[in-house]
Amino acid sequence: MPQLQTLLRNVAVEKTVGNPFVAVENIVIDSRKATEGSLFVALRGTQVDGHAFIEKAVQLGAGAVLCEEMPAAPLPADVTFVVVENSARTMGFVAAHFYDQPARKLQLVGVTGTNGKTSTVSLLFELFRKLGHHVGLISTVQNQIDDQIIPSTHTTPDSVTLNALLAEMVKKGCSYCFMEVSSHAVVQERIAGLRFAGGIFTNITHDHLDFHGTFDNYIKAKKGFFDQLPADAFALVNIDDRRGAVMVQNTAARRETYSLQTLATFKGKVLDNSFFGLQMDIEGREVYLQLIGRFNAYNTLGVYGAAVLLGENPDEVLAVLSAQKAPPGRFEQVISDNKIVGIVDYAHTPDALQNVLETISSLRQGNEQIITVVGCGGNRDATKRPVMAQIACKFSDKVILTSDNPRREDPTTILEQMQAGVPPIDFKKTKTIPNRHEAIRYAVSLAAPNDVVLVAGKGHETYQEILGVKHDFDDRVELRKAFGA
Repeated sequence: MPQLQTLLRNVAVEKTVGNPFVAVENIVIDSRKATEGSLFVALRGTQVDGHAFIEKAVQLGAGAVLCEEMPAAPLPADVTFVVVENSARTMGFVAAHFYDQPARKLQLVGVTGTNGKTSTVSLLFELFRKLGHHVGLISTVQNQIDDQIIPSTHTTPDSVTLNALLAEMVKKGCSYCFMEVSSHAVVQERIAGLRFAGGIFTNITHDHLDFHGTFDNYIKAKKGFFDQLPADAFALVNIDDRRGAVMVQNTAARRETYSLQTLATFKGKVLDNSFFGLQMDIEGREVYLQLIGRFNAYNTLGVYGAAVLLGENPDEVLAVLSAQKAPPGRFEQVISDNKIVGIVDYAHTPDALQNVLETISSLRQGNEQIITVVGCGGNRDATKRPVMAQIACKFSDKVILTSDNPRREDPTTILEQMQAGVPPIDFKKTKTIPNRHEAIRYAVSLAAPNDVVLVAGKGHETYQEILGVKHDFDDRVELRKAFGA
């Protein structure tokens, strides 16, 4: 059992009150989970301030408290208090020490960007497993240690959970871990104290302004990940995104690029794109992929580049990638008996929705209709709502606006904000149906054989959150029901 003083090495401490050699049994950020010997970390969150729960944690047995300011109440003599400038950042380093630096015992690669994070880490995870490695995955869909699936609640877990998960991967023999790194995680210091072997940038578009305030802040958050990379890591960026070069302006890592349009470390070209897959030229090698769409061409190229940078054989990498399938809920097809093509996709940003719709449009052989069912999540960036509706109308023949995960917001309010983006010329082809189940059934009723019904926004999710309660709901299941399967 480590001592507090050991966990605080290389950490800037402003003040210590009490015994710095107290033994630490575990680290908790929820005061209700404190037990005898816990180190309670008081975090300042967006909703609550952990400093308000110090007394509760101490009452339950916490022997030490990490905080940014001392509590006003009289201090128990047997509890050690450590004051630091930033509790969240310090917790990352403390957690890394507590779990014996697991990120340094495997090759940890982070993927950040607005779109493509989940697809990229999932493809890397499957690729490296098929190349014979023991591998860990940390993603929006799920966390995984080889075949063991661990439910995921956040794109990037808090630093204690993260280090515990990495330690378990090390224990089970993993030599690699591929991890989504959200902009929230960077700002909230969830990745503090981790050592990455590499970082990948996919792209950046309009998202999460409810949290970051401005697009500039959002860019800085993504860039903050690359600013933290060490000199012996690689920073692999999509140079076709004009902010790719910005991401690596201040990084100490080795700068590498991938592109479909210009000279880069890893250059690719789309030769053919259909509902059956992609044909690409990657570094002079022709490869056939089961993935669909130009956005997946970028994902594949980033995965290929990372694998080569990690020392894998290019020909072996492409051989495995040719058999890879998209992760659940990413351009996932559900076909009806009468050949209506249903597509479920996680697209929940304007850029992602446009990418998917442009891909579908480019794959049409004739006059097939594109019928889009789309909504926007509640308690999230409201500025993208009219934009999402506008894009749906621009690239679809018919549009049904519906609820996504309204969370604690009134679905009617969300839909009214989406409707504001519908151009007058598109009023007739647009219908609003708040009930998502009914919206999907209505969309299918409009479709003829070979038409495409896109259900966008929720992808892999198997629930719908309404008034804070999660109800069973899976777009893929709903499509199959509507198709009569």
